[in-house]
Amino acid sequence: MPTQPPTAPRVTVLHLVQPVEGGVARVVADLVRAQTAAGLRAVVGCPRGGQLADAAREAGAEVLTWRAGRAPGPALPAEVLGARHLVRRVRPDVLHAHSAKAGLAGRLAVRGSVPTVFQPHAWSFDAVGGATAALALRWERFGARWADRVLCVSEAERRTGTAEGITARWSVVRNGVDLGHFRPGGPDRDHDRARARAGLPLPAAFRGDGPLAVCVGRLCPQKGQDLLLRAWPELLAAVPGARLALVGDGPDAERLRRAAPPGVLFAGAARDVRPWLRAADLVVLPSRWEGMALAPLEAMACGSPVLLCDVSGARESLPPGQGRHCLVPPENPTALAKALGRLLGAPRLLAELGEQARQHARTDFDVRRTTDAVTGLYHELLGRPRPSNQERISL
Repeated sequence: MPTQPPTAPRVTVLHLVQPVEGGVARVVADLVRAQTAAGLRAVVGCPRGGQLADAAREAGAEVLTWRAGRAPGPALPAEVLGARHLVRRVRPDVLHAHSAKAGLAGRLAVRGSVPTVFQPHAWSFDAVGGATAALALRWERFGARWADRVLCVSEAERRTGTAEGITARWSVVRNGVDLGHFRPGGPDRDHDRARARAGLPLPAAFRGDGPLAVCVGRLCPQKGQDLLLRAWPELLAAVPGARLALVGDGPDAERLRRAAPPGVLFAGAARDVRPWLRAADLVVLPSRWEGMALAPLEAMACGSPVLLCDVSGARESLPPGQGRHCLVPPENPTALAKALGRLLGAPRLLAELGEQARQHARTDFDVRRTTDAVTGLYHELLGRPRPSNQERISL
């Protein structure tokens, strides 16, 4: 009888992750869902709490506790030892370290002894200033030698790293979203928006006919909600009936509440943000820094137009030609207010931008392309052929 060809050994990937919420958690959950479906063994090492552990388990991953804080500090040696312990326990074929802390601890733990992918999810030196930023940049320049690939989520993120003197073996795989999950609620945008608003716990003042802007994101300096609150009174002078809902929670929640002008709704964290995205006339994200934010991609996939600050990944997220309407300089509340006024005062333009955004998301930001490209990168690093039933998609 003919002998069967030997079965290729199962690839084990250890995702070392900090933080455990927000966009990074969603990216990791999407990756491990696709990887387990493709026959890989996906293990996630992360701190307790947040969204990631439960989401990763639901996606089919084994989840192990890695004790680590968000910021570097005196606990770093113990965090490195913890990462090394996980590597010895899991014996991964590939270590995939997500964000600055995991990238720091993971690379120090293995120092090139395991094929390593480092994914910044936005550069740490953009998030801080002064001596801390200089130290973070110095580390990234040094630590790149211990990454077989530095994986960026946008060309802009890669260009920033190159411009700052980081010499690395680069790959760029843009973020994507689940287009079966994030989609319009129906074919008629006006009806969809009205139905979504009817299902939300909106106060009476938010149920009128005025335009609704929605900002979805963790309440923290990165996402720039303070800039939006500073811009809002100027916007109200141009569009008096406009309303603003901030969807999310985070360390800046109380400070933002104290600084908020009247008529701003703090909706808190939402397990399912789709009703908010569909209810919005405009989704706005005034970030100070990003790699490529997920919230705008999710909004566009739901058929909602977006207004973004021109940070890494924003320009690449938008449909061609929308930059003149939908991008503003970062850290500029006046420019933000003017752009909000132009858009919220032009419902026909918003409808056109939303339809363009929906088509663009469905063409360019399918998460299956993202996860397939990342899995292909692992096989490339390991020198193994991809499974025959998977088509390599180059982004």
